[in-house]
Amino acid sequence: MVLNKRTYNRVILEAEYIIKHGATVRKTASVFGVGKSTVHKDMVERLEPISLYLYDKVKKVLEINLSERHIRGGEATKNKYKQILNSK
Repeated sequence: MVLNKRTYNRVILEAEYIIKHGATVRKTASVFGVGKSTVHKDMVERLEPISLYLYDKVKKVLEINLSERHIRGGEATKNKYKQILNSK
């Protein structure tokens, strides 16, 4: 896979951001101004040929995020309804 310099640099920066902050794909996409699908493709397809080391690190963070997804969703719903009740 041949990547242009801009894409190559974005993939590396996204990977470093995810590793450093334990960020989700959604958060990373908003920080870098790209779509969630782009970040996901960058991490799953484009990163491995660039750096296996970063790929392994990112994969671990994304697996943790995936396993905690239901907890974050439940917390968000809980806070939403708590806020609604407090505003009445």
